[in-house]
Amino acid sequence: MFTVAILGRPNVGKSTLFNRLVGKRLALVAEMPGVTRDRREGEGRIGPLTFRVIDTAGLEDASDGSIEARMRAQTEAALADADLILMMIDARAGVTPLDAHFARWLRRQPVPVVLLANKCEGRAGTGGLGEAYGLGLGEPVALSAAHGEGLDELYDHLSEAMTDAGLGPDHEAEDEAAGAVLQLAVVGRPNAGKSTLVNQLLGQDRVITGPEPGLTRDAIGISWNWRGRDVRLIDTAGMRKRARVTAELEKLAVGDALRALDYAQVVVLLFDARMPLERQDLTIARRVVEEGRALVVAANKWDLVEDRAAARRDIEYKLEESLTQARGVPVVMLSALTGRGVDKLMPAVVSVYERWQTRVSTGELNRWLTEATERHPPPLGHTGRRIRLRYMTQAKTRPPTFVAFTNMPEDLPEAYVRYLQNGLRETFDMAGVPIRIHLRKPRNPYGNRGRK
Repeated sequence: MFTVAILGRPNVGKSTLFNRLVGKRLALVAEMPGVTRDRREGEGRIGPLTFRVIDTAGLEDASDGSIEARMRAQTEAALADADLILMMIDARAGVTPLDAHFARWLRRQPVPVVLLANKCEGRAGTGGLGEAYGLGLGEPVALSAAHGEGLDELYDHLSEAMTDAGLGPDHEAEDEAAGAVLQLAVVGRPNAGKSTLVNQLLGQDRVITGPEPGLTRDAIGISWNWRGRDVRLIDTAGMRKRARVTAELEKLAVGDALRALDYAQVVVLLFDARMPLERQDLTIARRVVEEGRALVVAANKWDLVEDRAAARRDIEYKLEESLTQARGVPVVMLSALTGRGVDKLMPAVVSVYERWQTRVSTGELNRWLTEATERHPPPLGHTGRRIRLRYMTQAKTRPPTFVAFTNMPEDLPEAYVRYLQNGLRETFDMAGVPIRIHLRKPRNPYGNRGRK
């Protein structure tokens, strides 16, 4: 797909334009500069044009080991990936020395550049629009990313660039079959090593890492292919206890991470094995299961654990006690930094993903139900009559969801529903997968007879 990267100094509106092009609020937007740190990708559209668009961190003149230097390295990687660069300036603020510095840098690059003068709402107070001609990047496109103004002119530039690349305005990328891409999110507390793990899986420094907690802010989605399988790998911001999250930017980042869970199919919960599964880790795990997602637990920094047998027992005990609704969650011991054990993660992910999609035929299901109720009959209802489970069918997969028909659905105890869930999990090989059972009362076919 034709790739467009948005570059510019901090706080000129790059993420706002990115959200406008993809049609969703994927990138975090705030008044303070430097919110975006990693490069984020999405599918952009203007009219019939479809293209891949990359949002980047604000360009800063840094070359040491600082966070700013690592951010710039990510932006340079986006430039190397792009077929067209959108260089953005703030028309209200005018051309700054930093704008001029990076314009000189972009003129030396082999990628074509379109200059965007943002914040030109109604062309009022935009003295920087005239100054932009001096950057040597051609005629600037006046637009307002926040209000969607000027996109028609941007369309013309994109259409011309795509035609030059052999992709006309009517070109459409092949649609991926529904469900063909495995949506995989990596979550956990701050500084658990999520970004390091993502880089290790990809085999490249795709997202910023470092000893500083809270480096990742946006939930960064990355298209990846693992052994012929298409994967959408999502790195998320660290999630602390809600009471500790006070800064507005951290609230936005955590909210973005939680939204990533809504779109994920499999979630890897990564934690520091030296502090096995603290309360916040288990809270995140329960949320994943309650949302109906498949879960894999990964113990990072396993190479630094001294008593591994005791640590393993502690992890297994806490998971057994806290995740009764998804028993058998796979646990992978690894070191994201050295790569040791990381090769075991994706096989565990794919295995639980397949179980998450399990479908059981109605015949098999009801033969099992008969055996299960004979082995352990349901209790008596509040009227003193025996509760009877007459029939069961599978309503959907992802997660496996079943409907059981009973004469007294309101009286069947939660403990008996758990017994059925555990029986289904064991019999039909659905270890570690959340299973849902909805109780229904059969409709009486004679209920309306005699009524007018």
